[in-house]
Amino acid sequence: MKINWKRIGISIVSGSVLLVAAAVVSSQQPQGPRPGPPPPGPMGPGFRGGPGGPGGPREGFGPFGPFGRELNLTDDQKAQMKKIGDSFRESDKALFDQMRALHEKQGDPMTGAFDEAIVRAAAEARAKIQIELEVSHAKMMSQIFGLLTADQKAQLAAHHEEMKRMGPPPPPPQPF
Repeated sequence: MKINWKRIGISIVSGSVLLVAAAVVSSQQPQGPRPGPPPPGPMGPGFRGGPGGPGGPREGFGPFGPFGRELNLTDDQKAQMKKIGDSFRESDKALFDQMRALHEKQGDPMTGAFDEAIVRAAAEARAKIQIELEVSHAKMMSQIFGLLTADQKAQLAAHHEEMKRMGPPPPPPQPF
């Protein structure tokens, strides 16, 4: 059986984009004030999924999550992946800052003051930023995918197919 690497690569990149989209969408859930200092990461308090924050990537897992350990990455691959990730994280910081500013500007819907025009404008602006973040993430994952050996790519593709068969994860529980 001939392996279609182009199709596998597209599947992995599109799966990664979907994961980023899900993370960004879930980060838009309203968050109440948290006790203690804000979590580390570019998004600050109220945003989930950032590095070091709740729901974000954990140290040592790399771009492929816990499955990354099973790929047996070389130290050189890990170093190159870290360099790529750091570069994109730095270039995306301004986008995360814009997203946070828009979120803060929208105001608190629990105060009773609702201005549809403000909410709509902020949502449209966040959507544009989300697009840029997803494109950036897809570029990063493409560069990282290019560092893998043929065996690692095949192993990752098999894992991706297994995850597709399992279906999407259940939605997070609602706070109320």
